Amino acid sequence: MSLLLAHLSDAHIGPLPRPRNRELLGKRLTGYVNWTRGRHLVHDMDVLNRLVADLKAQHPGHIAMTGDILNIGLKAEFPPARAWLETLGSPHDVSFVPGNHDAYVRSSLPYLASTFAPWTQGDSGAPGFPYLRIRESVAIIGLSSAVPTAPLIASGRVGRPQLAAAGDLLDQTGRDGLIRVVLIHHPPHRNGAKFGRMLSDAALFESMIRRHGAELVLHGHNHRLSVTHIPGPDHQVPVIGVASASANHGTHNHRAGYNLFRIEGDQKKPRISGRMRGLLPGGREIGDLRPIVL
Repeated sequence: MSLLLAHLSDAHIGPLPRPRNRELLGKRLTGYVNWTRGRHLVHDMDVLNRLVADLKAQHPGHIAMTGDILNIGLKAEFPPARAWLETLGSPHDVSFVPGNHDAYVRSSLPYLASTFAPWTQGDSGAPGFPYLRIRESVAIIGLSSAVPTAPLIASGRVGRPQLAAAGDLLDQTGRDGLIRVVLIHHPPHRNGAKFGRMLSDAALFESMIRRHGAELVLHGHNHRLSVTHIPGPDHQVPVIGVASASANHGTHNHRAGYNLFRIEGDQKKPRISGRMRGLLPGGREIGDLRPIVL
């Protein structure tokens, strides 16, 4: 069996609804200032629409979206965020894990849970993280690293209970011979992001993978393609970051893009190949950019 898995992240849907004064207390104020002073120019909705149209033209069997659909977690941001996620596909065909901008402040959390519940529900129907979805011979395990943080901090945390439950899922699906793909927003390895933006318990995540294994880990957050590896029990596990889906300028690695993975075989003999598609240099067309060497 074969699965074509598309991975995108960090859409940062705009325009930002005009907040009420009381909604700009604390962290949201700095986020709003950053958005109005230039961040809104980086995230281009026309580019995002072009990229999604190109992604869907590849006819992936499943789509992974690893967070940051929102910007500052306003209540008014959630309905358009859900409407955009619906354009990707049905909850059966799209898996979502949240990012730090989706959980920007504590008051965002109830809306985050209710808005995206259909895309974060495992096959068992149970809510919460981690979740397990099985598509073809692939086990998709979704983790949440999205926690509210102080102003100017964009770090994440998974937590020991979630990591322990994820380890059990990795063991279970490994025994079943499934190819295990882990979804998370923050780079889940030490030195994966700068101070204030990193996964605070990345060392614990690495220890979990070292004990239980996986075949592929996908994340967002850094707005660029990246490839690294962390040790598993019997092989190095590729950890792949993806560009922002809406970034309209910047360095070659920071322009809008998404990743495609062809996944074949089984857990003992997985065959995974990848390629990046996105904004071509010098224009606004979407096309093949490079293979992803796993």
